[in-house]
Parts: sequence; C-alpha cells; structure tokens
Amino acid sequence: MQTILERISSGEKLVADGATGTNLKQRGLDPTASAEQWVLEQPDEIVRLHSDFIEAGSDIILTSTFGGTAVRLEHTGGVGNVNEVNSTAVELAKKARGERNKIIAGSVGPTGVLMRPLGAMEKEQAYSEFQTQIQLLSDGGVDLLVIETFFALEEAEQAVKAAKSIVSVPIVCSFTYDRGNRTMMGVKPGQMAAACHEWGVDILGINCGRGLEENYQILQELRAATQLPIWFKPNAGLPDTDDDANSIYRLTPEEMGESAKLWVAGGASIVGGCCGTTPQHLKQIAISAKGK
Repeated sequence: MQTILERISSGEKLVADGATGTNLKQRGLDPTASAEQWVLEQPDEIVRLHSDFIEAGSDIILTSTFGGTAVRLEHTGGVGNVNEVNSTAVELAKKARGERNKIIAGSVGPTGVLMRPLGAMEKEQAYSEFQTQIQLLSDGGVDLLVIETFFALEEAEQAVKAAKSIVSVPIVCSFTYDRGNRTMMGVKPGQMAAACHEWGVDILGINCGRGLEENYQILQELRAATQLPIWFKPNAGLPDTDDDANSIYRLTPEEMGESAKLWVAGGASIVGGCCGTTPQHLKQIAISAKGK
C-alpha cells in the first residue's frame, strides 16, 4: 500500500472527512458534551459517522480524540481516562474502515489551557500531555497524525516534538485562523510555515477558522510560503445562531463542492471540511477533488 506522501507525490488529491462535533450534536450528542464522551457511551454512533464519511468519499478519517489529552478530558467532565478514550477511538475508526483502503488519522487538539506566561501550562507539562496521548494513538495503529486547530506556536511545537519522539508516520500540523490572516495569538501563515519547516512537519494545514473566502486567502498565503503538501479543512461557511444559541450552517453541499474546486486549484493536496460539514457536503467535496 502506498503511503499518503507517496500518493500525494504521484499527484493524487486526497479527501479527508468532515465535522465530528457538529454532526454528533445533530445526531443527539448533548450540546455541552464532548465527542470523546460518545466514544465510550455511544460507540456505534461514532462508527456510523466514520462510515458515513467513508461512503461519501473520504480517503482519511480522523479519530474522535481532538480533546483527548488528559487535562482536556478532565476539563470536559471527566468522561473517561486518557488511555480508554484514545485506545477505544482508534478501535472504532478501524471498525468503520473494515478492509477498505482508508487512512486512519489520529486527531490531537490543543490542551485547552494557555501556556505561560499567558496561562498556567508549563512547556514540560504540555509536552507530557501530548506525548501520553500520541503514544496511545500510535500504539493503536494510526496511519497519520493530525495536530489540528492550533493557534499558538509554543503549544504546537510541544505537540510536534512529542509526536516526533514517538511516531514514524507522517505528521500534519494544522492551524486555525480566526482573526483575518492571523490566529487568535497573532500567528500568520508564513510564520507557521517557517516553524513547521524547522520542526520537520510533513504536511501543513488550515482548518476551522471563519468563512470560506477568508480561509481560501490564507490557503494562498500558505501555498506561497511552503512547498510542502497542504491539508485544507475549512468550516462550511460562517454560521447563523438560532434562538437557542445553536450554530446553524446554511452553506449547501453543492456550494461547498463548487468551492472545493478552488481549493484544489489553489494548491491543497488534501481537502475536507470542519464545523458544519456533513457527509452530504463531503460527498460534493470528494466529487470536486477527484474530478468526477
């Protein structure tokens, strides 16, 4: 089986999956709960979502472990211990994949605690938190590691260093830009690219953030700053808010699929969707990415 980097080098455009949290909430997950809670309490629903994305055209499915560090699990209600959540999540992704040629990516998100001097997280603690989670994902047999939705170089560095100490699989490092062309901490795409080159990341990414137009502009900036493959998973447009303060994503699957043509033409090697991206959206993205 070709590795993901070999497939990209051959010119293949790959399709990642869509949103985890917003889809699970549409399927009954309590709005205040985390996806990791259903890894243990409703595992069949996790498998069903993975399977729906695979049927829609995903080449890559991410484990439901975005909030899977021990410190973040504690902050989201202690839904389970770090070993149980991460190991089970990989098993569920493998169950959904079955015998199909699909890539399982271990998802690693920020700890949810700012690093010093702005917060209480020490550099050594962040490294340890990420190392523990990544070791579990590696032991489970992931094919790819996705360090995603980061906004601070200091924390991303600890996640990447922890990953490099453990895994031999390719590493994606993906930032979220929700302040125009900057992250919450003021990081620009060029700064992120320079840091990721120094750390030895294999694939650079953009995910979540704001609307499609802003994310596309960031994609162009990142493409100009790197020769590495780019992972691109924007939200399904900007949401509206209903009377109960729920986010409603109104971008249609057809509209998102049409936008995906620009993402591929703009230099993205791997495309998918973040918040609001349903299997129906993902199907249209896959059609555009694969040129079918």
